[in-house]
Amino acid sequence: QVQLVESGGGLVQPGGSLRLSCAASGITFTNYNMGWYRQAPGKQRELVALISSVGSTNYADSVKGRFTISRDNAKNTVYLQMNSLKSEDTAVYYCNAYHRFLANNYWGQGTQVTVSS
Repeated sequence: QVQLVESGGGLVQPGGSLRLSCAASGITFTNYNMGWYRQAPGKQRELVALISSVGSTNYADSVKGRFTISRDNAKNTVYLQMNSLKSEDTAVYYCNAYHRFLANNYWGQGTQVTVSS
């Protein structure tokens, strides 16, 4: 059974930081691209950050310079370090695992991030 278990969400003040974690099981973690997506109320889901199976990264323009995605293959875990948080970052954040060749696509349950004073 494939599971992506997210943690680390919560309430934070503008300018604050959070680190999200996503622990994967049931997949060969090193073969998967890992990503963080978010969906705010009334908006479409968007890609926040991506880290490929070989470690290359990509970020949405809105978070570039503030967020950092990383992965620890020994722990089958992907992280999203979120700094200088803004109210616009408020959303449910979802972890994603994607295998290009198998066309497998798995999602975590989501974790709420609320940025408010």
